[in-house]
Amino acid sequence: MVGGKKPSKRPAWDLKGQLCDVNAELKRCRERTQTLGQENQQLQDQLRDAQEQTKALGTECRTLEGQLATVQAEAEQGQQELKKLRARIVELEERLSTQEDLVQELQKKQVELQEERRGLTSQLEEKERRLQTSEAALSSSQAEVASLRQETAAQAALLTEREERLHGLEMERRRLHNQLQELKGNIRVFCRVRPVLPGEPTPPPGLFLFPSGPGGPSDPTTRLSLSRSDERRGTLSGAPVPPTRHDFSFDRVFPPGSQQDEVFEEIAMLVQSALDGYPVCIFAYGQTGSGKTFTMEGGPGGDPQLEGLIPRALRHLFSVAQELSGQGWTYSFVASYVEIYNETVRDLLATGTRKGQGSECEIRHARPGSEELTVTNARYVPVSCEKEVEALLHLARQNRAVARTAQNERSSRSHSVFQLQITGEHSSRGLQCGAPLSLVDLAGSERLDPGLAFGPGERERLRETQAINSSLSTLGLVIMALSNKESHVPYRNSKLTYLLQNSLGGSAKMLMFVNISPLEENVSESLNSLRFASKVRLPPVIPRPCQYLWVVVGFSIRTHLSSRPGSTLSRKVLDSQASGALLTWFHF
Repeated sequence: MVGGKKPSKRPAWDLKGQLCDVNAELKRCRERTQTLGQENQQLQDQLRDAQEQTKALGTECRTLEGQLATVQAEAEQGQQELKKLRARIVELEERLSTQEDLVQELQKKQVELQEERRGLTSQLEEKERRLQTSEAALSSSQAEVASLRQETAAQAALLTEREERLHGLEMERRRLHNQLQELKGNIRVFCRVRPVLPGEPTPPPGLFLFPSGPGGPSDPTTRLSLSRSDERRGTLSGAPVPPTRHDFSFDRVFPPGSQQDEVFEEIAMLVQSALDGYPVCIFAYGQTGSGKTFTMEGGPGGDPQLEGLIPRALRHLFSVAQELSGQGWTYSFVASYVEIYNETVRDLLATGTRKGQGSECEIRHARPGSEELTVTNARYVPVSCEKEVEALLHLARQNRAVARTAQNERSSRSHSVFQLQITGEHSSRGLQCGAPLSLVDLAGSERLDPGLAFGPGERERLRETQAINSSLSTLGLVIMALSNKESHVPYRNSKLTYLLQNSLGGSAKMLMFVNISPLEENVSESLNSLRFASKVRLPPVIPRPCQYLWVVVGFSIRTHLSSRPGSTLSRKVLDSQASGALLTWFHF
């Protein structure tokens, strides 16, 4: 090699050159071998050193391997701990985030609470100021309450005293009201002349006259004059005899123009007595077609102006009972409605299967030893308002026995008796009162011949008329016996007087309406009715003026109750035998 370049290949014939090249190559190989020997020696030395190092490193490696295993175990443990720590860090970071949010929320809430605290502080200060004001007002109010309590106690005492006084005045009013009714007469008679109806002949002038009272036209009418002419009689010269004038005087006379409310106003005080515990009895008497049923029940069509005494009386009772409830009184009302037809008692309120079966009704004593009477098989209906009464009246009209007569197209052939049992109680004072209110619409009072009906039912009409006249005659005898204070009163001679016996005597108050027809053709029957009513009427009791009334007002309620064992306003409901006829009120 020259200049580091590989010599070119010698030609085959240049052996010397080739030898030289081989020697040179051999020299180089020897040098190379020597160099390699040195290097080998060095490498062997290095190998020995390396082997020694290897041994040392092996020992160290084993040591390091042990340490590595230990470190690896520790690394694995550290990795696990690191994972745990990382998880813990994540958890703590989450908690930290939550806590930071909570801290922020709490800070906001703290701010709000601080604001609220400042507001509450101001409110507290305001409340404290108001509390101080309230305490001052409370002190003033307590003093005022103490004063008001004293005033209340005084007012309560005054109220109790006034209630006692009001009760005393109410009791005194009842007593004086009863005495006033007794002074007017326990048996009174009113006369009512009905107006001429459309289609009826106009009566001659002067047939009925209504003379004014002593005070002039302003005084209520109490007298009636009936002029009757008899064409069969005459004078010697052939001239007709002047009409005969018949004068009658009653407690009240209602001319044809009198309205229903005017009639009721006259008996309203009598109806009031029923609530006070006194019996009242009101009859409507008169011939057929004289207006008895109109007076008692009213006209058709439901016109309030035409309402009769029964609905008006019930309305008045309900109204007054409501007013008395403010004074501690409670009232109950039980109604019944029967008719007496041919001396047979029939229930006018029968409905359903009982209606038309003809179940017999008997008049019997309510209890053994009691004088109170009741009708068996009859309905007793509690009522509390006008509509219930109207329904009962409507049912009774449908069930009542009527027939055609010569006097009227539709004539009532029976006596109808509407009874309302009134019971009052003042529970706080232990007071009770009870009395029945009876309203009787009598059958036509005409004599036998004018009332006969012609046709197949003549015998039945004849028997009806005989029974009606017999019972009316018995009623007259009973009233006359009571007027004369006879020891025996023939109540049992008819079913009508037997049913009403507790309402016709003693302290019971009876009012008879004698109804008169204005027609000339009915003058004979009208005259008979007026004569009968005149016999029934008793003159009113005239007390000694001033001094007697002064003594009556001076009586105390306690003295009145203790000195009158017959009073119905006692500590218990008195037996009817002790109170006489105070158990029944009749009103028409």
